[in-house]
Amino acid sequence: MQITRNKIVAVAAFVGLIGYFVSVWWSIEPDVIEPETAQSEQGQQVIGYATTNSLIATMEALLDKPGGWLSNDVMPPSLFMDNMPAFEFGALEQARDLALIMRKEFSRSQSQSSADSDLLAAHSKLNIEHTSWLVPSAESEYRDAVKLLKLYRAKISDPNNSNAQFYARADNLNEWLKEVQKRLGNMSQQLSASVGQDRLNTDLAGETGARQSTPTAMSAEIKTSWWKIDDVLYESRGSAWALLNFMKAIEVDFADVLKKKNAEVSLRQIIRELEATQQTVWSPMVLNGDGFGLVANHSLVMANYISRANAAVIDLTNLLSQG
Repeated sequence: MQITRNKIVAVAAFVGLIGYFVSVWWSIEPDVIEPETAQSEQGQQVIGYATTNSLIATMEALLDKPGGWLSNDVMPPSLFMDNMPAFEFGALEQARDLALIMRKEFSRSQSQSSADSDLLAAHSKLNIEHTSWLVPSAESEYRDAVKLLKLYRAKISDPNNSNAQFYARADNLNEWLKEVQKRLGNMSQQLSASVGQDRLNTDLAGETGARQSTPTAMSAEIKTSWWKIDDVLYESRGSAWALLNFMKAIEVDFADVLKKKNAEVSLRQIIRELEATQQTVWSPMVLNGDGFGLVANHSLVMANYISRANAAVIDLTNLLSQG
């Protein structure tokens, strides 16, 4: 009986050890994706190819990395993993934002023009719940979205097809950057809340006549739960990773717009700050020390890079808005 019990314990320990190493392997983050370009039959660059391809490659990297899409897994070891699912969700949110702007802005010449049907369907499929695992599963919907994006990429690459377009203009680029600002600002706030702080209510600041639906306190104590510190960090890493992929592609497709506004350096500064967010986390766990304490606070380090990237995005937005 004792031998049988020892065998069970040994098998359980072995299975647990295998599961641990599998989870470590599945936690390897995908590499940054470099932009790809294409040329038409006339030898000219296909505008919009780099951005569309970057969105496609980003989603494929999330779906085809070791372990595949983990956010909706209901079996061990991925059931017990939270860092990579958080990374996936952060990247997915950026992909959804870009797909929305491609549908509403990049593919339309003016407010009265029709949206591209493939982009419309792709954006819809990207918005399925990322934890959906039954019917339809998140993976199947996201792969369908990739197929639709590839159809759109093929259409804008065809010189004989004038129905599908990608317009590289300063005004529609600004629309995407406004979404980026909101996303980066939210990420910075969540990361900073790792140490807790008393925040004043600035919801109605700037306009004396502004009103809101229900009253709120003048200040509130904001602090991220200890159990969520690592999730917030890795969600931010995933978001910054996807955004870095897209910024590199934007630099290619909007090169003429950026040159005209003398804004190339501003975009490169954004890319540099985002690259810093992808540095290796050498600590075996996410540390959450005080701001000036003895132990590091990885969330505040990430918040620093995110805030600086957001400041650079605001500067770029202002440059593009100028005549």
